[in-house]
Amino acid sequence: MNHYNTQGKDTELERKVYSLICTRDGIRAREIAREMGTDRTRVNRCLYGYPFIRDLCVRDRDYLWHGLIRQGRPHTGLGDYCGWYGRVADFMKLDAEDWFCELLEGCRRVGRNLNDTRGLYHSFRDTGEVVRVLFNDMQGIDTSGWELCFELRIKRSRSVRIYADVLVISEDKAFTLEFKMKDEVLDDELLQAAKYAPYLEVIFGERYDVIPALVLTCAADLFTFAELPGTSGVLPVVSGDMLFNVFEEYIGDVL
Repeated sequence: MNHYNTQGKDTELERKVYSLICTRDGIRAREIAREMGTDRTRVNRCLYGYPFIRDLCVRDRDYLWHGLIRQGRPHTGLGDYCGWYGRVADFMKLDAEDWFCELLEGCRRVGRNLNDTRGLYHSFRDTGEVVRVLFNDMQGIDTSGWELCFELRIKRSRSVRIYADVLVISEDKAFTLEFKMKDEVLDDELLQAAKYAPYLEVIFGERYDVIPALVLTCAADLFTFAELPGTSGVLPVVSGDMLFNVFEEYIGDVL
């Protein structure tokens, strides 16, 4: 595995330094050290050694550090890594075919492989329709200002690679949804759905809960929690027609 193990290698200090950069309009190393109550040497180790800072932050000519993806609403910069990014209200106003064309254009921009040999375009349309039905169903709360990402591809280096079919971002939660045009639960797909949640926890910061789920669009009337192989954790598994249940579980009454 080439992916950086965020649970095993990074530290609380590294995450806090990254978050401090990504919540400011520019900050110098000495200011980070002062706010963190630590010395410059430890801060510099984070600035030049922590993959999330090395790959997703930049230092300008005035020695100010900036995050490429901001930790704030909206998450400025996140759209640079998505096939399609916008508010839920923007998505719901778009004609399905217009959205699909925008998605393809965005996928080309972020380097997403668009080989349609195995029905990729059909899966895109299927995912878009399920998400559209989801927000038509969720009339109990105002989701219009939520952020919505399709085909997230953060691939800055061999250290930081984060993929998601769909991200739904509320005020304090980020749902990362792995879509499969199937009706059976497979262990490797459960693990795939959960794989990038720890990385997204770093991207969004401690204010956000990151909730992964597996969506089986060929199933019906399905909502359950499946055990993650080799762990003590569980993951929501849901059919497309029951996807609102995931949001009901973690947010409350959404209907």
